[in-house]
Amino acid sequence: MGVVLLRKLFSEKPYLAWYVKDSQKLSVTSLVEHVLNYGQWEDYLVAEKSLGIKQAKKIFFALRDKKRTNLRPPTINYFEKYFQKYA
Repeated sequence: MGVVLLRKLFSEKPYLAWYVKDSQKLSVTSLVEHVLNYGQWEDYLVAEKSLGIKQAKKIFFALRDKKRTNLRPPTINYFEKYFQKYA
């Protein structure tokens, strides 16, 4: 299953990576970042099911800790609390 489910999500919902010519070539980290920025809660749950909560948490904190992050402050706040409670 793994990343296949996450890539399938992007083929079904191209607006998640609306400015990318071929979303199937994006890295897993980039896919998660797009889901966090443009997805619905159900889209995040697909990513979590695909990767597992520990891997999703690891990717989130790597994105958050970058010198320049594309995640919005409300998104960061929500997922910090979410992972603190559930992961």
